[in-house]
Amino acid sequence: MFLGRGQNIRPINGSVSITACINLPPEVNSAGLLTQFEGGVKDYKWLDYTTPRIMFLIATMLIISQAFHSVLKRFGIPIFISQIFAGLLLSRPVLQVIKVADKIITPEHVQLIGSMGNIGIAFFIFQSGVKMDISMVAKVGRKAWYIGILSVIAPLVALIPGSMVPSGGGPTGLFITPLYYMTAYPVIFCLLTHLKILNSELGRLAQSSAIVADFLSYATILFLTLSQVAYSSPPKAIQLCVYILTFIVIVMVVVRPAMLLIARMTPEGKEVSRTGLYVVVLILLLFLSFARLFYSEFTVLGLYILGLAVPHGPPLGSALVNKFDTMISGFFLPIFVTTSAMRLHDLSLHTFNSLIWHNIALASLAALVKFGACALLLLYWKMHRNDAMALALIMNIKGIVEMAFYTFASDGRYVSPNMFRFMLGVVIVTGSVVPILVRKLYDPSRKYAGYQIKKLVDCKPESELQIVSCIHVPSNIISAINLLSISSPTNESPIVVNVLHLIKLNGQATSIFVSHQSKNKNIYTYCYSENVILSFKKFGGLHWGAASINAFTAISPPDLMHDDICTLALDKLASLVILPFHRTWFIDGSLESEDQTVRNLNLCVLEKAPCSVGILIDHGNLKRPVTHTDSSSADSLSNVAMLFIGGNDDREALTFAKRMVRDNKVRLTVVHFIAASDNGDVDWETILDSEVLRGVENSEYIRYVKHVVKDGAETVKIVHSIVSEFELIIVGRRYNLESPQTSCLKQWSEFPELGILGDLLASKDLGGKCSVLVMQQQRKN
Repeated sequence: MFLGRGQNIRPINGSVSITACINLPPEVNSAGLLTQFEGGVKDYKWLDYTTPRIMFLIATMLIISQAFHSVLKRFGIPIFISQIFAGLLLSRPVLQVIKVADKIITPEHVQLIGSMGNIGIAFFIFQSGVKMDISMVAKVGRKAWYIGILSVIAPLVALIPGSMVPSGGGPTGLFITPLYYMTAYPVIFCLLTHLKILNSELGRLAQSSAIVADFLSYATILFLTLSQVAYSSPPKAIQLCVYILTFIVIVMVVVRPAMLLIARMTPEGKEVSRTGLYVVVLILLLFLSFARLFYSEFTVLGLYILGLAVPHGPPLGSALVNKFDTMISGFFLPIFVTTSAMRLHDLSLHTFNSLIWHNIALASLAALVKFGACALLLLYWKMHRNDAMALALIMNIKGIVEMAFYTFASDGRYVSPNMFRFMLGVVIVTGSVVPILVRKLYDPSRKYAGYQIKKLVDCKPESELQIVSCIHVPSNIISAINLLSISSPTNESPIVVNVLHLIKLNGQATSIFVSHQSKNKNIYTYCYSENVILSFKKFGGLHWGAASINAFTAISPPDLMHDDICTLALDKLASLVILPFHRTWFIDGSLESEDQTVRNLNLCVLEKAPCSVGILIDHGNLKRPVTHTDSSSADSLSNVAMLFIGGNDDREALTFAKRMVRDNKVRLTVVHFIAASDNGDVDWETILDSEVLRGVENSEYIRYVKHVVKDGAETVKIVHSIVSEFELIIVGRRYNLESPQTSCLKQWSEFPELGILGDLLASKDLGGKCSVLVMQQQRKN
């Protein structure tokens, strides 16, 4: 079994002779495109020079692949397939049809671009190992172990009889078949990321299963390869074993400790030095150089093992990923995929021989057995039928890793051009069909179906209130705790705070969700969330019996964090999720920072949350009420206002505001804006508004102020006049609700997620005079 790129061009049988013509001296840099159209310059062609030809080919590849992707992405097909199609369009058979092959592509230029692509796949495989946490193999659950093992062993056993059957086109045996049953974790990770289900229940199970299957696939491939070599040449098999064992020992004894030393020498919270990065890159380049002489047949596996030796996550693993990921995934890797498809020699189907048809049967058998084994096992565990089929399809995906094997096997003449064409077809079919089918079968939002509406207005005053509070940066801790303190938890109406520390997935492939209530105290995420846990535990201690704290940490990609938040809210039957605003301010009111990824996260949570959502805009003046006996003094009171117009969101906001006056540490003012054009008509919304206001107008603990306004301009004037009197103002989002009280204000709104009044209170015109809580009642999905 071939595991890497062979440096010597070898056929399956016999020898090969290659004749190449090279122009000396080499023509590298041209005089420019315009020179070709100027007079007096004879026999000058711009594309005869290497640099412009390479630039033209790369630009053509990227343009064609993006053109394909602009169409295929509408069907949910990843860009990887578009890059393959671009390579097929630039392959010699297609260019010969349109008679431009010699004008665009020459063998030496293809070889040069292919070398650039090899850099891309080498770094991709190396980074796949860097992102992998090898300790996760021991931490996966029982289901993942069974699925991972069965997805490899079942098709392997099914293929053994078929692979032993001789075919007329040449030997197959165990030489090609491992590629049909193998499962590559990087491929599945890319698929889950593309489908945006990495953090879903199915996605987490698929990741865990893929980790097991990935290691088992490489182990079986290595074993079968050595067995095959030993069958033909026992001394060579022993030599390969010595090479492999020597390499693994060097990695474990020399490379791994050197990586750990670099990580330990980096101060906590600091980025790794450039010297450390250069050392890692130097080790990688040295490996590639020696692999050319000794380990050429195990280059792919060696790169993966070398990546596993790098400590994942910060400071070293994340630094390597951040440094090279954009360049590799955005430039070099697409070149590799496109040039791999350009290796196609023939497009006709009549050249398929018995060997190809035999392998079609083997590949189909492997896919069916793997799909059936995984699906039946999941159905036995009472998993939803569609989810079981989706996961079984995910385990069958083929992608960039398999394509690298096929390409290197073709370059080393281990497989014929016809066999390479068939293998490329397998990648295209699975890479296109599986994402479409999984998207049809699996809907992450289905878990919210039938989930009861969780609204604050429906909660009994004495019931326990479940809250999910999200934390991104240290400044979010103080603002969240101050808001929870103002909510006045008591023994009669307690709250349960499920604090979720959200950390961006950086330098690793596996997303992690950790409950810090578990008995396992040596989980490395504890160090990231230690300050969060201690701060909220202190808050719980100050409100003993009134506030309970549950701490969690989620490490995931920013565009998938909303699933962690919504899943936690669903599991805890939460009635409210509190999100920090994406902007932070200095104490003087000037803007400190702005994080667009946090804003996108808030928008996703507002759309999908299974409960009410509050966005907290903290200007730094939200103080925690004191708890000593002198809390009746004016200086110790927290002044809170609630601006009420009407509607679901305003009723939710007022309900939360009324919880604050159960203790005398908070002074609440409800400002009710009534339209001057209101003719007294009564509808259901008006009845609901009147019901929630009934306990406010006559309450001795709440100050009720009513304003009759003609339009939005009068509302703005009133808000400007009262904003400096309060430390916190609560408003409803009232998204897409038109009313005379806010007329002509929507066009000036900068942040739709805050609603009209919330956006007004967060604007620079108010100079950061008060903090704001924008409430949205749960949407009916």
